[in-house]
Amino acid sequence: MARVVRFHRHGGPKVLGIETVNVPLPAKGEVQIRIRALGLNRAEALLRSGSYIETAQFPSGLGLEAAGLVEAVGKGVAGFAPGDAVSIVPPTSMVRWPAYAELATFPAELVVKHPPDLSFETAAALWMQYLTAYGALVDIAGLLRGDVVAITAASSSVGLAAIQIANRIGAVPVALSRTSAKRRALLDAGAAYVVASDEEDIAARLAEIAGSNGVRVVLDAVGGPAFEPLTAAMAPRGILIEYGGLSPEPTPFPLFNVLTKSLVLRGYLVHEIVRDPMRLGRAKAFILDGVADDTLKPIIARTFKFEDIVEAHRFLESNTQFGKIVVTV
Repeated sequence: MARVVRFHRHGGPKVLGIETVNVPLPAKGEVQIRIRALGLNRAEALLRSGSYIETAQFPSGLGLEAAGLVEAVGKGVAGFAPGDAVSIVPPTSMVRWPAYAELATFPAELVVKHPPDLSFETAAALWMQYLTAYGALVDIAGLLRGDVVAITAASSSVGLAAIQIANRIGAVPVALSRTSAKRRALLDAGAAYVVASDEEDIAARLAEIAGSNGVRVVLDAVGGPAFEPLTAAMAPRGILIEYGGLSPEPTPFPLFNVLTKSLVLRGYLVHEIVRDPMRLGRAKAFILDGVADDTLKPIIARTFKFEDIVEAHRFLESNTQFGKIVVTV
């Protein structure tokens, strides 16, 4: 028996509840983990509210990131033993493999022995943000030294991971945030420049920063009206990678900018990296190397207790956090 977080209907954070359930032994090819820490993601709030790409099956669990100790291994699993410290690459289905629990089971190929000097809190904050940013910037865009990359929602965990990855490569990360309130924190986190999108002319400011070369890569989680000024500042044959849709406003198609500059607008989900063993292997190597050389360091905004999962989700939806929200179990 173990405690798990589940919800029986869509709604706000208060629909989440902690229940005690029977957890079966791991099946063939699976690893069961005694969870010590969870990383929270906006995708979980979307599933809970009924607006995610996956459909909840009530009563539904949720959660995409966790770290803890191996409890048991299923048949056919090699390389893991009870007591190993591990963390979880986000599964393609959190309904099938939910992480919000004291005891949870995952496919062995998604379990990683993280560096032993990492705390469980840090390990639980690792994979979603860096896999998402790596997949967009390195795997798809082929970010190079000297490239100017514009990063929207820059104070999110993925935004901060993108800043660190850009710096590791030698690119120039430009952080976009709605206001200037987080300017100093973003600069301290490694942004070369900060643009306050509600206070400044986005296109003019990006053109000033990037000069005649323009912005070659845009990593956008927002959509909405900013598409027009973002693409206006892009370099010829630049690429805009869209991985979210935070704006409630319609997203215009910037036809003139796309045609005259031969731009690429690319939709992206981290699942395409997770589903491809070769791409996932390269991503894991890059991220673990970055953790080892201290160029990739998760920033944790706040830590909550497992019993305070409702409050943690309220904080997640406040949009005031800077970095990752972690829950300890």
